[in-house]
Amino acid sequence: MEQKRIVWDGNMAASQAMRQAKIDVVAAYPITPSTPVVQNYSQFEADGDVEGEFVMVESEHSAMSACVGAAAAGGRVATATSSQGYALMVEVLYQASGMRLPIVMNVVNRALAAPLNIHGDMSDMYLGRDAGWINLVATNPQEVYDLNLCAFKIAEDYGVRLPVAVNQMGFDVSHTTEALYHLPDEDAYNFIGDYKPLNAMLDSDNPATYGAQTEGEWHYEHKMRHEHAMYNSFGVIEDTLKAYKDLTGREYKTVETYMVDDAEEIIVCMGSTAGTTQITVDKLRAEGKKVGLISIRLWRPFPKTEVAKYLGNAKTITVLDKSAPLGSTGALFQEIAAVMVDEDISAVLLNYIYGLGGRDLTISMIEEIYAGAKECSDAGKRVKPLIQTINLRGPELSFY
Repeated sequence: MEQKRIVWDGNMAASQAMRQAKIDVVAAYPITPSTPVVQNYSQFEADGDVEGEFVMVESEHSAMSACVGAAAAGGRVATATSSQGYALMVEVLYQASGMRLPIVMNVVNRALAAPLNIHGDMSDMYLGRDAGWINLVATNPQEVYDLNLCAFKIAEDYGVRLPVAVNQMGFDVSHTTEALYHLPDEDAYNFIGDYKPLNAMLDSDNPATYGAQTEGEWHYEHKMRHEHAMYNSFGVIEDTLKAYKDLTGREYKTVETYMVDDAEEIIVCMGSTAGTTQITVDKLRAEGKKVGLISIRLWRPFPKTEVAKYLGNAKTITVLDKSAPLGSTGALFQEIAAVMVDEDISAVLLNYIYGLGGRDLTISMIEEIYAGAKECSDAGKRVKPLIQTINLRGPELSFY
């Protein structure tokens, strides 16, 4: 298929995919660094490039509430947010997923206050990990565009009917321009397909109730149906990614790997960090070092079966978490540890906390992480602290 090449940043890539989806309602409140997503979309509306409604509200809580109402009424719905806005939405995120409403939300990942910080880490994404949303993670603007188109198709599938968040790192992806390929409008829309309402409140011939109350008699069963929906979405997600590859030639997997087949030291990470780590792997491989990379594209539901396929040969597995654990280990680390216990994988396991508030993680720093892992591999045991920091000023602060 003929695709046009253009230069967009991650925010514009998200906006353009939303435009091509022919959304019925976008309700949003601006917050850095996701503001351009909805700012661009509002310009499309002003220019007559979209036919749906753009609803300006007074807060992010109201934005998600409006999205819930519009989705329950039977429309295709989307929004975007970051950080404190995401935190303000959390109450309604549970409402959206519990009501099985296929809303798509672009989350431009940013640190949570206090202290106030507008730059990127995964604190907001980690905050909503148990809110019942499918979570995709993009590493660059091309993936932001592609995963947005896939997100609508996944969310609206009758076998799923769950909201989907597309995460991209604040500024590293959202404000970084790159050349990418995009589909013609008609082809993009045809890939997603016409919206097919299910249990629409405005369908008077088939009355439906939203916001019902359940107590101990039925609440457990409702939550387990939600859990089944999350896990049953794997097949639809994989089928959608395959269909997108067939259409565009661009292949995406729930778990991306690089040089892991014979790797003795593996780093596991998410988001834009994967690009820098891949370059580091190339450098170290050229020096004869057996290192590899696993990048998690699907954060929820967590693809534990896929991850397990790639961990068995490693001597050391180092998990990078771009969020402060504040009294525990990193959230991604916990997922990988659970996989290793379930699969009886005996590699040495390490956790690095890095990049908080947008702090850089460079190639030389990743080399340092791999070098520490190699010490553990050679010793056959953990000779480093379980949790470590990198690029942190003040050694007394790294108290792990």
